[in-house]
Amino acid sequence: MRFRHPDGSTVHLAYCTNVHPAETLDGVLAQLRDHCEPVRRRLGRDRLGIGLWLAKDAAHALVTDPSALRGLRTELDRRGLEVVTLNGFPYEGFGAEEVKYRVYRPDWADPARLAHTTDLARVLAGLLPDDVTEGSISTLPLAWRTAYDAERAATAMTALGTLAERLDALAELTGRSIRVGLEPEPGCTVETTADAIAPLTDIGHDRIGICVDTCHLATSFEDPDTALDALTRARVPVVKSQLSAALHAEHPHLPEVREALAAFDEPRFLHQTRTATAAGLRGTDDLGEALKGDTLPDASPWRAHFHVPLHAAPAAPLTSTLPVLKSALTRLVGGPHPLTRHLEVETYTWQALPPELRPRARAQLADGIAAELTLARDLLTDLGLKELP
Repeated sequence: MRFRHPDGSTVHLAYCTNVHPAETLDGVLAQLRDHCEPVRRRLGRDRLGIGLWLAKDAAHALVTDPSALRGLRTELDRRGLEVVTLNGFPYEGFGAEEVKYRVYRPDWADPARLAHTTDLARVLAGLLPDDVTEGSISTLPLAWRTAYDAERAATAMTALGTLAERLDALAELTGRSIRVGLEPEPGCTVETTADAIAPLTDIGHDRIGICVDTCHLATSFEDPDTALDALTRARVPVVKSQLSAALHAEHPHLPEVREALAAFDEPRFLHQTRTATAAGLRGTDDLGEALKGDTLPDASPWRAHFHVPLHAAPAAPLTSTLPVLKSALTRLVGGPHPLTRHLEVETYTWQALPPELRPRARAQLADGIAAELTLARDLLTDLGLKELP
């Protein structure tokens, strides 16, 4: 979906296909047919943006076989779909029964991460619509914190510098500018937007910036205006923003709130949980840990890294951080010029919701994704952007 900003520039809105995980190119093509095109039809649009997630094997197949890449581009066009952004965070196995910490491997100290991200950039340059010259890729925020020492940090920074050089060369070769954004996430080396400023300033290259995920922003209790002002002052480019909402519990000390939270403690994904205290941010790596006794202080609200559907906040006594998303979006695209032109709804946890909230058929999932995109569209038009055909 495309929108005209009051300054005349085009803002792109997509939804991320990691909600339909597939490890192979055939699986990706099936996604387009079974999920993405039905969502487009529900929205009544001739064109729908999707943020592709390409696992390692699918990306490698596309980058080594020009005919396969042309075939994917043809299939996108045939189904009324377009791609300006990729989710390069998960490497493989995102559809596994248990993902948890695996999603952070390989990290940026591992040569495999650089190789994969380079493949993604080359693929995206070939998938961009004919009238679009800029693409974006979100990626792991360096590494999960526990196995990251000074030597690995130096290796990671060197890898990102090499990536910047490759992106420059790709732009010269293809005329397509691909930018990569570190996506701060709780528990990682770069947990907050503030954590991203130093490494991104050190790299000092406009093709390497930040991806602001509004669920992660909220989980870490970051104020959107403060965070985005700091990024602007540091001249860190916002490559893209993922529009998402976290799980919010206002009174986590109450038994009924603990019980409601427990329904979201599921075995597939990691749900880092945070609370803001007078001594600073406190947290656990997963929601189940937070619910055990007094592991996490409960005098103040808790937020958990659980991407809940934008249009459907959990039932009381829980809610979502949709207000944080709205505040961030106002700052991102509501000013005289957009801070980013690539927006992506990323709710990959539909099948991880409590059983009674999960879609039971493809049609229900398509309805839900279309409802999320409708909400995002309405927020954009309320900010003065005009939806384009």
